Amino acid sequence: MMPPPPEPNEHEIEFIAIRAQGAGGQNVNKVSNAVHLRYDIRASSLPDDLKERLLRLPDQRINRDGVVVIKAQGHRSLEQNRFDAIQRLRELIAAAHHVPKARRATRPTRASQRRRIEGKVQRGQVKALRGKVSD
Repeated sequence: MMPPPPEPNEHEIEFIAIRAQGAGGQNVNKVSNAVHLRYDIRASSLPDDLKERLLRLPDQRINRDGVVVIKAQGHRSLEQNRFDAIQRLRELIAAAHHVPKARRATRPTRASQRRRIEGKVQRGQVKALRGKVSD
C-alpha cells in the first residue's frame, strides 16, 4: 500500500487577497475575498522525485518558473476561498504522488491466438454466405 501524499507546509504557501470577478453586486466591488495561492515547487520541502513529477505535469496552473498559481473565488468568504485553494493544491500534489505501475510487455498466449484466428475464420464464413445465390 502506498503512503499518503505529503502535505504542503503552510509557511511555504503565499496568499494574495484579490477582488473576485463576476456577479455579486455591491459586495464583489468592495470586498477582496478571492484568493491567489502561490506555491513555489522548487523551493518547497517536498521530496525531490515528487517535485520532478509535479513540474512535469501538463497543468496550466504551473508556470515556467515552477510556481503553482491557484485562484479561488467560488465562496463569499476569504477563509472558505483559502481552504478551497489549499484543497486544490493538495489534490495536485496527490495526483503527482501517484506513480503509475510500469507496464511490462507480454506476448499473447497460443490459445488466445488460436481463438482469435478461429473467430476470424468463422466471421469470414458468415460473410461468404452472404454472396449471390446461383442455381
